[in-house]
Amino acid sequence: MAEALAFFVLGLVLLALGGDSIVKGASGLAQRFGASPFVAGLLLVAFGTSLPELAVNARAIWTGNPALALGNAVGSNVANFGLTLGLAALTAPLLVGWRALAPLLLCFIVGSVAVIGFGLDGALNRWEGLILILAFVAVLAFALARTRREAPEVQDAIAAFTRTSDNLGLNLVRFAIAIALLFFGARIVVEHAPTIGLAMGMEPMLTGLLVVAIGTALPEVAAAIAAARRGHGGMVAGHVIGSSLFNLLLILGGMAAFSGTGELALPASFVRFELPAALAFAVALYPMLRGDLRISRKEGGILFVAFLAWLAFELWISHRG
Repeated sequence: MAEALAFFVLGLVLLALGGDSIVKGASGLAQRFGASPFVAGLLLVAFGTSLPELAVNARAIWTGNPALALGNAVGSNVANFGLTLGLAALTAPLLVGWRALAPLLLCFIVGSVAVIGFGLDGALNRWEGLILILAFVAVLAFALARTRREAPEVQDAIAAFTRTSDNLGLNLVRFAIAIALLFFGARIVVEHAPTIGLAMGMEPMLTGLLVVAIGTALPEVAAAIAAARRGHGGMVAGHVIGSSLFNLLLILGGMAAFSGTGELALPASFVRFELPAALAFAVALYPMLRGDLRISRKEGGILFVAFLAWLAFELWISHRG
């Protein structure tokens, strides 16, 4: 157990370093080849933090452990809302001037309801997976179009958030290093997480839901707290909502669309408890973004306490079973 835990932590460190490197490399290359800093910044603010989770899920599926990937995908969303956003707002109230985030959160809510509906028969089939992927493309197009109408200061903040050198050689090296770090980090995490889960009496999906999802969220939590202290509340909320959409629509959709069996099996608890939990967090957050565009310390505390309650519930359910 101790050895597996040490390797697991090492894997998380590699994933965090790889995620940071690939975001910087992608931003620099995008600007090098003509993308505006705003477009590059929007894509990386919204979806860049999901790349470590994507690497872990791809490795889990490749090694025949889709339950781990399934748990990680939805567990990451609950951790995004309750742990990352909750602790960031507890650190400093989040002023969210990025008005497109409320409709994007509504897209997540609608998407969650759709996935729950698709999953009532116990699986997501290939066509349902393709629908989710197409929905992600539509959401991405909407985000680009809607955010272009934001106030200039919001657009400038998005553009500045990931601005970096556009030196071609430097960014190619960053990309190569990132790929290696993500590959080995995902490999180590997927190899050793099941050992930790078994020692705690967890099934593979619950291991992904709790151990892997919370573990991969910790670097994001640290970054979100630092951003909150600098007054970048919109960037924190953008990370959380964009990453959650990525996990829900693209990762789950891709797992279903490209499954070798033509469908992705969904455990009953996934449809009854885990997906509705992420949906409940999003519904609770929506009026915060629609109201005064501010997530207060009190609201952050509510999100964090709700996350702890969800964690306790999942552990209770697993040990009761």
